[in-house]
Amino acid sequence: MELRPGSRLKSTVCDTEVIAVKGAGDVDVTCGGAPMVEAGTAVDERGEPAAELASGTLMGKRYVDEADAIELLCTKPGAGTLGVGAAPLTLKEAKPLPASD
Repeated sequence: MELRPGSRLKSTVCDTEVIAVKGAGDVDVTCGGAPMVEAGTAVDERGEPAAELASGTLMGKRYVDEADAIELLCTKPGAGTLGVGAAPLTLKEAKPLPASD
């Protein structure tokens, strides 16, 4: 799938929906082990997330890959784990604010 900032994707195995914040190119974005599709695409049959990839997503949270090249913002939570290919994405941690004295 051709990924670019602003792309809207939805899972084919759960309710997860995301918006791409960062990343571009031909990327295999998955949820629950199954490829994600563009948000307007009709899904005929819904599968189930793979058992090892069913930790879920949280609305409003950002998920990144290990190289910090791809960032996805969850707009609708679901049961599947986001990933790029077989590698799961991790929850992006908030940056600490500088201390003010």
